[in-house]
Amino acid sequence: MRAIDLYSGIGGWSLGLKLAGIDVVASYEWWQPAIDTHNGNHNGNLTPINIRNLKIEDLPKDIDIVVGSPPCTEFSYANRGGKGNVAEGMKDLVKFLEIVEYLRPQYWALENVPRVADVLHQGFLNPDHPLYRFKALKPEIEVIDFSDYGTAQARKRCIAGNIPFDLLKSYANKLPSRTLGDVVNAFKAIDNVADPHWGVILPAIQVTETQEEVALNAEELRMNREAKTFHPVYNNMAFPDNLNQRARTVTATCTRVSRESIVIENPKIPGSFRRLTIRERASLQGFPITYQFFGRSFAEKAKMVGNAIPPTFTYLLAQAAKKTALENLKNFHDAGISLELPLKLSKVTPLDKEGKTYPTTRSFRAALPYLRFKSGMRFDLSNEFQTGNVNWKVRFYFGPSKDIHEVTLDGSLEKELRASPLIKHIIQNLQPRFEQAQKELWTTSPAGVQASWSHRNAGLGPYEVVDILGELADYLYEKITQLHNDAHQEEQITAYVLMIASENTKDGNLPGQKKIEKNATRILSGLFIADWFNNLPWHNTERVAA
Repeated sequence: MRAIDLYSGIGGWSLGLKLAGIDVVASYEWWQPAIDTHNGNHNGNLTPINIRNLKIEDLPKDIDIVVGSPPCTEFSYANRGGKGNVAEGMKDLVKFLEIVEYLRPQYWALENVPRVADVLHQGFLNPDHPLYRFKALKPEIEVIDFSDYGTAQARKRCIAGNIPFDLLKSYANKLPSRTLGDVVNAFKAIDNVADPHWGVILPAIQVTETQEEVALNAEELRMNREAKTFHPVYNNMAFPDNLNQRARTVTATCTRVSRESIVIENPKIPGSFRRLTIRERASLQGFPITYQFFGRSFAEKAKMVGNAIPPTFTYLLAQAAKKTALENLKNFHDAGISLELPLKLSKVTPLDKEGKTYPTTRSFRAALPYLRFKSGMRFDLSNEFQTGNVNWKVRFYFGPSKDIHEVTLDGSLEKELRASPLIKHIIQNLQPRFEQAQKELWTTSPAGVQASWSHRNAGLGPYEVVDILGELADYLYEKITQLHNDAHQEEQITAYVLMIASENTKDGNLPGQKKIEKNATRILSGLFIADWFNNLPWHNTERVAA
C-alpha cells in the first residue's frame, strides 16, 4: 500500500506506517527543525513547503492512504484559553480534505485536538460552513486516548477518517498497559537500555537526549506545587507526577515552573525533583530510543516531540488499514526488531537553566493556604503596578469563570467585624498574633517583597507573605469554631457571609451558593484577614529589608 503524509512533523505518522509495511511515498512539512528530524531518521530529502499552497495535481498518483496532523494551535483550548483563530486553523482542515477528495484513497485519517471533533460535526451539518462541501466523505469521528493504544501517557485526540475503527479498537485488548515509571526506569540502566515500547536494545552510551536538567530549586518547587495542587482556578493535579500511573499529556511548550510540565522525583537523587529529559518525553510519545531529534535547543526539541503523533498509534492504525486480524497483529517488540540508529546522531543542546533574575515587574498570584476551595472560589495574593509602584492585595473571588465576582475589601469589613458580637472577642484575644504578623511584614516593604520576587534582593518574598496570611486565617478559623460550635451560631455566620457575597453581585444572585454555605466560617476568617492586610499602613511604606 502507498501512502502520503501531510503536515508530517518529525515523522510520527511515517514511522508507524513504515513499521507496518506501508510505503510512504511522500511527506510534506513546513517547519525546518521538524524536516531535519524527519530527514535524519527516514533518510529523506524533504524541503519546506506551505501545504496550503500545494498544487494537488502535483501529488503522487495511486495513493491508498492519506494521513496527517494539520496544525492544532488555533483549535486547542490550551492556546490563549481556547480563543485561537479558528478561521485560520480551518484553512488547513479544508486543504487536507481537498487532497483526500482529489486523491480518493482507499483510507484516510486526520489527527487533531479533541475540539476538532465538534468542528467537524458542525461543519458537515451546516451548509454555510467551510467544511460542508466535504460531507460526502462521511468520516467516522472519534476522540480516543492514545494510552489505550500502547503509549504510557494519557493523550486524547480526535481521529477522523474512514479507517476500520472497530478493528483498530479491537487491538487495544492485546496491548500492555504502560506507566510513567516504566519509561523513567528504563533509562536508569547503566549498561544497556531496552526500549519500553519497541524492545530495541542499545548500549546506554548510544542513547541520546538523556541529559538531565539541574534540579528544581525551592522557589520552582513551590511554584510547580502551587500550580498543580492549589491552582486558584483549575482543579488539582498530582505533585510530583505519579510514576505508577500513565503520564499526563506531553505538551509542546512548558517551562521549569509551568502547570503543564511533568515533574518527577529524581530516582537517582531522592528528595530532588526535575522535569523529564527529551528522551523520556519522546518515549512517552511512543518514539523508539533509536530516533534522533535535530533541534537547535532544548525548547525546540521539546516542541517537536510535544507536537508529534505517537508512532505506536500510527502503527496500529496502519495495521487496521491493512485489515490485519487481531490474532495476526505483530506486537511492538516484533515490529521494532528492525529499528537501528541512523548514521547521523543528534547533537547535545544546552538544557534550560533555573532563572537567576526576572523583570522588576514580575507578576505573582497564589492562593492562600487554608483558604483554597478549588475551582469557583478562592482567596489569592497578587501584585499590580501603578505609576511605577507595586501594590500587594488579597482578593476573594467566587463564581464560575464566566460569572465571577469579587468582594470589595476596603477596610469597612474589618471594622464591622471588630464591633460584631460574632467574632469581636476572638479578634481581641488574637491581637498578639496580628502584631507578630505585622512585625514580620515590617522587616521589608511592598517594594522589598517585589525585589525579592524578582531576585534583586534577599528578604521576605510573596510566598512567605502568603503563608503568614494563610496561617493567621487558619488560627482565626480554629478559634471561631471553638467558640461558635452550635447550629444557631453557624447559621448566623453563614447568613452573614451570604449577605456579604450578595452585596457584591449586581442582582443579588449568588453563583456557587452551596459552596459558600459549606465553607462560610473559613470564608469569614479569610475575609477578615484579607481586609485587615489590604488596609495596613505597611502598604504605604517604601522601606526595604536591611
